[in-house]
Amino acid sequence: MPKLTIDGTEIEVENGSTVLQACEQAGVEIPVFCYHPKLAVAGNCRMCLVEMEKSPKPVASCAMPAGEGMVIKTNTPLVEKARKGNLEFLLINHPLDCPICDQGGECDLQDITMAYGSGKSRFSENKRAVPDKELGPLVKTSMNRCIHCTRCIRFTTDVAGVDDLGATHRGEQMEITTYIEKSLSSELSGNIIDLCPVGALTSKPYAFTGRSWELEKTESIDVLDAVGSAIRVDTRNSEVMRVLPRLNEDVNEEWISDKTRFAYDGLKQQRLDRPYVRKNGKLHEASWEEAFAAIKEKLNKTDSTKIAALVGDLADVESVVALKDLMLSLNVPHLDCRQDGASIDTNTRANYLFNTTIAGIENADACLIIGSNPRLEAPLINARLRKRYLQGGFPVALVGPKVDLTYKYDFCGNSPMAIKEIADGTHRFAKVLSKAKNPMIIIGQSVLRRADAQALLHSIQKVVDNLNMIRDDWNGFNVLHTAAGRVGALDAGFMPQRGGKSTAEIIEGCAQGELEVLYSLGADEINTSELGKAFVIYQGHHGDACAHRADVILPGAAYTEKDATYVNTEGRVQRTRLAIFPPGEAKEDWKIIRALSEALGKNLSFDTVEDLRARMVDLNPVFGHLDTIISTKTGQFGKKGRIIESPFKPVIDNFYMTDPISRSSNTMAKCSNELWGENGKEMTA
Repeated sequence: MPKLTIDGTEIEVENGSTVLQACEQAGVEIPVFCYHPKLAVAGNCRMCLVEMEKSPKPVASCAMPAGEGMVIKTNTPLVEKARKGNLEFLLINHPLDCPICDQGGECDLQDITMAYGSGKSRFSENKRAVPDKELGPLVKTSMNRCIHCTRCIRFTTDVAGVDDLGATHRGEQMEITTYIEKSLSSELSGNIIDLCPVGALTSKPYAFTGRSWELEKTESIDVLDAVGSAIRVDTRNSEVMRVLPRLNEDVNEEWISDKTRFAYDGLKQQRLDRPYVRKNGKLHEASWEEAFAAIKEKLNKTDSTKIAALVGDLADVESVVALKDLMLSLNVPHLDCRQDGASIDTNTRANYLFNTTIAGIENADACLIIGSNPRLEAPLINARLRKRYLQGGFPVALVGPKVDLTYKYDFCGNSPMAIKEIADGTHRFAKVLSKAKNPMIIIGQSVLRRADAQALLHSIQKVVDNLNMIRDDWNGFNVLHTAAGRVGALDAGFMPQRGGKSTAEIIEGCAQGELEVLYSLGADEINTSELGKAFVIYQGHHGDACAHRADVILPGAAYTEKDATYVNTEGRVQRTRLAIFPPGEAKEDWKIIRALSEALGKNLSFDTVEDLRARMVDLNPVFGHLDTIISTKTGQFGKKGRIIESPFKPVIDNFYMTDPISRSSNTMAKCSNELWGENGKEMTA
């Protein structure tokens, strides 16, 4: 580890560190525009110049490896003059757009110019004009402001894995462009807005709607997929104005998907803000008392064996536990959280988790993906897989539909028989996995939704056992979930009780009249046309599919409107934070269920959220460990059976329309119309 002196202080840094990183470690601030810790070094902006002993001129600290015995000075007159000169050059062509620029108040160029600039310019030439580029419905461009830091190019090429952006011409004629005008084809494209150090790339939906200093900021997590990305919800009054990423190296690093970032406008569209009761075939507004009375009247004359409950993909753990306790107090056995019909073994918790963990992907040295398209199902996990792939020594194979994952892989076909061949050791990729020290396998939901899921899992069990994928120091078995509420509901045990029916059986029972009441907690992905004459109680926050079929509607709260617990695909317990209050008469979901239990004369054992969370911990101790991975060994899974040779089917039909919130978003509708028809083919074929 080299030792060097920075401004008179000796410091020791790790091998491979740059002078810039050494300065940061020493607590010395170095201004930068092009440098970013997650991107390749470019050395474009020259703002990070420092003086190095025995060097005839200042050096770019971002590109200079730290060496033994170096003497670095960051506060000399030469360095100060270099910084002022660079800023003077950068501002030659930069327009004075600050009063109307969306980046105002959080602009690196503003901040660095105030701190290190000279406050005057010696140039009087006309500023150049650069035409704005059309990058699609999400990213707004003002290319006159561009300072050619190339952060956007490096992100789209290296992290997102699409070659959409690049630079044409040289010198004063240089432009950042898509070469041929087209929309960005990445599901991570919005991250270039955060990366842009000036106002050249801003959010098109957010444009001219607010200023950063007007907004209240709430740290939360995303629930539009099962990754649990760390986010910041910016609000003004009672409206969500934007969603930005937070740094969490173990989960999303500092990126979020476009759906996470831009679907927030769906939070104010098609909202359920008051109870409704169906009378004479039509839904009518009602009071809470009237809604509860209608439910009580129906339940009192219905046998408990003819009642069922389903929870949806966005249900938080508090509401799931509350509903489970209510149903059990009514002796209802028909409970399920797998509205897609996934066959999941819950005997051991590790059987349904992403056990390698998201950060642990970087320690793997081979990967087999079965029946999954992580680029659409979990973009941040796919970005981590690409990151590991670019480091080398990480062969990847895919069994399932052929898709563009943004990295090369060995396509093993779309037949489940390939899994059997890998288990038997006769497949070519079986040899690759056998040579790996830390192999991993990713099971997609399309495997679990098949009729032969248990037979497939039995073959996968052979692969895991034969290749020693599960050891005390490594667990390479991973289930990739797509629903934010799924793992938490499984942990809470919201599954068929003794003699209870699964989702498919519940729907069939409703169609045939065997079941008379269905309580749907945000279960919008089921086929509501097959519910027959069942009395449907729908509790949710959007007027989505199941709300149209409901006989009673109870308006709940969205994830930005409650302090709620979710468990991500790797088993990490996380919490959303209340940023705004629910609209109208809508309430937090667990409070609705608690009030309903009182109306039914089945008072639950909790009155406060603290009591409820204590109940959650009693039910499963894992809920008491926030933001922690509780590692457990994977047990036996799957059963012997016949594997059907039908191909795997994609789980996501449209990346921008996967849940009630994104389906209600105008921005996501634009993306679906403008991007999915063209780019969806690239991502899925």
